[in-house]
Amino acid sequence: MRAEITSLLGLEVYTQKGVYVGKVEDAVLDSDQGVISGLALGRVNRSLFDQKGRGVIVPYRWIMAVGDIVLMRHPAGSKGEKDERR
Repeated sequence: MRAEITSLLGLEVYTQKGVYVGKVEDAVLDSDQGVISGLALGRVNRSLFDQKGRGVIVPYRWIMAVGDIVLMRHPAGSKGEKDERR
């Protein structure tokens, strides 16, 4: 999937289960390969990630689709996942 990096900025990120993850604030580049290796997210859904920082970086391999929103795989072992299975 080819796109301008700037077109990713500001997009909301959701899991394949429809759970809000966060908002794209930046992209992490692998300059040797010339590809995006991750997305830096802000306004992160704290129920998915056990983290105290301002944001999180998700590996780009988790990204499934990019359009009006970014769709990613639901993180395995995320906080609250056990609650969803009840």
